[in-house]
Amino acid sequence: MSDSKLWLIVPAAGIGQRMRAECPKQYLRINNRFILDITLSRLLDTGRFTGCMVPLNASDHWWPESDANNDNRIQTCSGGAERADSVLSALHALKEQVAADDWVLVHDAARPCVHPADLANLVSTLAEHPVGGLLAAPVADTLKRADSGGLPEVAETVDRNQLWRALTPQMFRYSMLVSALETALQESQPVTDESSAMEFSGNMPVLVEGRPDNIKITVPADLDLAGFILSRF
Repeated sequence: MSDSKLWLIVPAAGIGQRMRAECPKQYLRINNRFILDITLSRLLDTGRFTGCMVPLNASDHWWPESDANNDNRIQTCSGGAERADSVLSALHALKEQVAADDWVLVHDAARPCVHPADLANLVSTLAEHPVGGLLAAPVADTLKRADSGGLPEVAETVDRNQLWRALTPQMFRYSMLVSALETALQESQPVTDESSAMEFSGNMPVLVEGRPDNIKITVPADLDLAGFILSRF
């Protein structure tokens, strides 16, 4: 990977409304640890990263209670209204530390089940690629497209053969990612992940197959499932 360094961004400014909890989902606990702490430690303890930036919500009062708050490998900055805003804020905060060709890996705060072997495979697969890419899992379920009526009815069965679930981390060169995000936001393009911004810029990311149990905690039932997955590693 020549002399390119790896940097980690874990956006944690979201409020996770679908969890119906009293705190953002990254501050819910699994085995008495914040999800955010589990996620950060699983990635940083691999020893692959030069540094880490965590964008936080301006009203976040849970961070001081986290283990990560006392980790000198981690810096924080102000997040934004949407994920893309937070990631761009983190990229700007890293500007004086990062080289243009350094790799930036962006990972969801609520994905604590990422496996170190997947991270290693992502990094090695993309090391010399001109664009970068993301962990992803081929869709295994039969997919149905619904109509727009009251009770949804099946409109069609969708061919899943070329469909993948986008996971994280997503790994791109610093300067290319900054440019892609800035352009997409300026032109009001929908940016649901870093890959979508890169795609809009005309740079097509690589899909690197990852474990399907790299789940994102989104609804309350996911907490127990994540706890079970983590107990098996």
